[in-house]
Amino acid sequence: MQKVRTEMFEWIKALIIALIISFLIRIFIFSPVVVDGASMEPTLHDQSRVVMSKLGEPDRFDIVVFDSDGERNFIKRVIGLPGDEITYENDHLYINGKEYDEPYLDELKEALERGMLTDDFELKDTKVSQTVVPEGHYFVLGDNRKRSLDSRVIGVISEERILGKAKAVIWPMDHMEVVK
Repeated sequence: MQKVRTEMFEWIKALIIALIISFLIRIFIFSPVVVDGASMEPTLHDQSRVVMSKLGEPDRFDIVVFDSDGERNFIKRVIGLPGDEITYENDHLYINGKEYDEPYLDELKEALERGMLTDDFELKDTKVSQTVVPEGHYFVLGDNRKRSLDSRVIGVISEERILGKAKAVIWPMDHMEVVK
């Protein structure tokens, strides 16, 4: 009988340790996120489940999750880093005067019957009278440019509001993939 109690205690102890480790991983390293809306289509779809990493600084073209208003989170692609000057002309992205290719937009651009996916604009943050992304901030856009509430409307995103980077789609299973 003593052997059964000892074995049961070991199992309970192992289960408690596993739960504590999984809790710490979820709090400090990875967390699930639900995509809400069509602003990142076709890269991410409404109601898809994504794993977000809380490690590392966002880099250009990473997909990030950020707190929009204290009640819900947005998921968008980082286009501009601190100090960048952002311009769109004739559906082409220019960062600091250099043109950048955006292959993740190809599917949407091909589906257009006429017009441009991204209307012309220049970054002009009227709140701080700057034409560059301020230090400690990021300029983000949704991939579905016609249906995205992003930095063109809500302004640049402070570093403190970024919760993490989307790493992989885990649901639905037929869309499982590493996020690019």
